[in-house]
Amino acid sequence: MATSVAFLFGSFFGISLANGWMPVEAIAGDWNPPADVIQAEVDAYRGSWLDQMEPRFKAAIFFQTFIFLIGIAWRAGGMMLIGMALFKLGVFSAARSNRFYLGLVGLGLLVGIPVVMYGVHRNELAEWSLKYSFFFGPQWNYWASILVALGWVGAVMLACKSRMLQPLTRPFAAVGQMALTNYLMQTVLCTFIFYGHGLGRFGMFERWEQFLVVVGVWVLQLVVSPIWLRYFRFGPAEWLWRSLSYLKLQPMRR
Repeated sequence: MATSVAFLFGSFFGISLANGWMPVEAIAGDWNPPADVIQAEVDAYRGSWLDQMEPRFKAAIFFQTFIFLIGIAWRAGGMMLIGMALFKLGVFSAARSNRFYLGLVGLGLLVGIPVVMYGVHRNELAEWSLKYSFFFGPQWNYWASILVALGWVGAVMLACKSRMLQPLTRPFAAVGQMALTNYLMQTVLCTFIFYGHGLGRFGMFERWEQFLVVVGVWVLQLVVSPIWLRYFRFGPAEWLWRSLSYLKLQPMRR
């Protein structure tokens, strides 16, 4: 019940903006900004660390206050409740039957993905207009993405239950054991690639090139994480976090 309320409130607040809570004119400039505004942002992110601060600060404040309250908090809260329920039911420990997990995969493939694709089709028909694609267009993905996520859960749990796939799942387990370290590593790598204090490639990559960056980072972490954990108990960030939590240096080497 609480989960449904959280998601319904998130959806309600997003759509209610169209009814006058936020005039369309107030966000039209951000939805389809003129060329000079786009170029100013590109120049800032290709510039020095200090050049990036102004747009980054404004964006951070906006997302961590207004956007967080009208949308992110409700969705994140609902997803956390769903996750807690699935954990309690043993879904994340691969304790359910193969048939159950195949059902989740089918739900994602046969319902979730088609609904998401239909939503993209509707947005294309609307030519990604602000009035439709900002307020109503996201609703298809807002709900269907939950089903897609459940499909991934089913696929991952089936892989975890398969002895034949264990050699393939171990690197992923290692990445999970170093989740905080890998999150920080992704940030450092990608900011170095795209921002001006690194290679300054911001705004230069096509979508398929961005996808290659994603795959490259994944492969790197899947290779490095198992090697690191052969010699150490934790990732660097996890070790620091545990040491601060216990107010005592934790043993690092195996």
